Amino acid sequence: MRHILLTVASLGAMALATGAEAAPKAYPDAEAHVLDMAKKAIALRSVEGEGNQTPQVAELFKQRLIEAGWSASDIEIVPYKDTAYLIATWKGSDPSLKPLVVSAHMDVVEAKPADWQRDPFTPVVENGYLFGRGASDTKFEAVLAMESMIQLRKEGFKPKRSLVIAYSGDEETSMATSKLIAEKLKNAELVLNVDGASGTLSEETGKPLYWTWQGAEKTYIDYQIEVTNPGGHSSAPRPDNAIVQLSEVLARIGAYTFKPELNDVTRAYWTEAAKLEADPRKAKAMRDFVANPNDPAALAVLRADPATVGRVSTTCVPTMLSGGHARNALPQRATANINCRIFPGHTREEIMAELEKVAAMPAARFSDVTGDDSTMAPASPMRPDFVAAARKAVTAAWGPVPIIPAQSSGASDSMWYRAVGVPSYGASASMMKDSDEFAHGLNERVSLVNIRPGITYYLSMYKDLASK
Repeated sequence: MRHILLTVASLGAMALATGAEAAPKAYPDAEAHVLDMAKKAIALRSVEGEGNQTPQVAELFKQRLIEAGWSASDIEIVPYKDTAYLIATWKGSDPSLKPLVVSAHMDVVEAKPADWQRDPFTPVVENGYLFGRGASDTKFEAVLAMESMIQLRKEGFKPKRSLVIAYSGDEETSMATSKLIAEKLKNAELVLNVDGASGTLSEETGKPLYWTWQGAEKTYIDYQIEVTNPGGHSSAPRPDNAIVQLSEVLARIGAYTFKPELNDVTRAYWTEAAKLEADPRKAKAMRDFVANPNDPAALAVLRADPATVGRVSTTCVPTMLSGGHARNALPQRATANINCRIFPGHTREEIMAELEKVAAMPAARFSDVTGDDSTMAPASPMRPDFVAAARKAVTAAWGPVPIIPAQSSGASDSMWYRAVGVPSYGASASMMKDSDEFAHGLNERVSLVNIRPGITYYLSMYKDLASK
């Protein structure tokens, strides 16, 4: 493939080539810094374990902020085991106002160079993309949000409420620093979580199709099911067989569906998504589900589609299985892992009790083996100030594209803020084609068309949300 080193001017040309109506203003210095800093961050191998360079990413960001006018005393890098987190504060003029927090993470998932077409920790600009581990998840976006704030300060903006950059160091693993940051910032007014691309570009034209903000997450939980028997010789079968009993339990759980549910975020999602859905049958199912969440025909359609089944209700699926100790012996133990994504508003104890009832097997013992890596969190409210600011910012950056609220089936730092009562919204500036989604996978990339409109987006969001 032909390697192309893009100039700042060519980035602007690519932005116009997307077909967006907005034609955002150029910020040559900020645009150059975004690309430079993103490349420097990607080059640091911020992966859990020996040699973790997340603290160096934090130091890189700290020095850039000091260079841009932040006081060293307003920037805190806190070491934690092999990683670290960063909190940098731009103090507002009204100390009575709660701060606006910009959240992202500096760590990335492991990447084996032998499997990649390019070294994952050597940033490469090629054919309009920045390649490298963390390009889309989420070093590029963390830099874009930071450099936009630097540009805002350079322009002389005076925030009324403080703006806080809060970047965690282990979001991809234990989320221990995510939890620590949320506890420190539990007095915040609102969190903008910029983790990952929020918008979708057309595969055919490259034009923006729609932009999504995330206002809720399902909770990740793992339950273990264990059945034990005395065992014995396989030539003398007994009525109770641990593997058979566990198989019966798994068959019941596999066939079970939880009660369908709606909240403000998912109701808005289905309503807006139905307007964009090209398949009339699916569009009707979305509308009918909003009108009646128990509509059997609508549920049949939505639960048959992997793209929508997780949005309907809590889901629980068997993901791991182990049993027996010898080929010629009756099993003494059989275990299985059940992975659940729990709809907001339910406790892990409640869902485990429901599964026990479904199992209908007294010999099957259930236990919660999730640990401290996940927490229950309510949905963030549909705040008019955030919704209005987001619509204004997206329109300025990308033109009048449809905006859709969403609930994620995955997990991000937002859940820790929501758990302590702080509204958090997944709302990054960037757009991406579905075919360019390689986060956690091989040859991760991000399109550089995002730089100029991204700066426009963040400038608008910061101004609106930090001015009142």
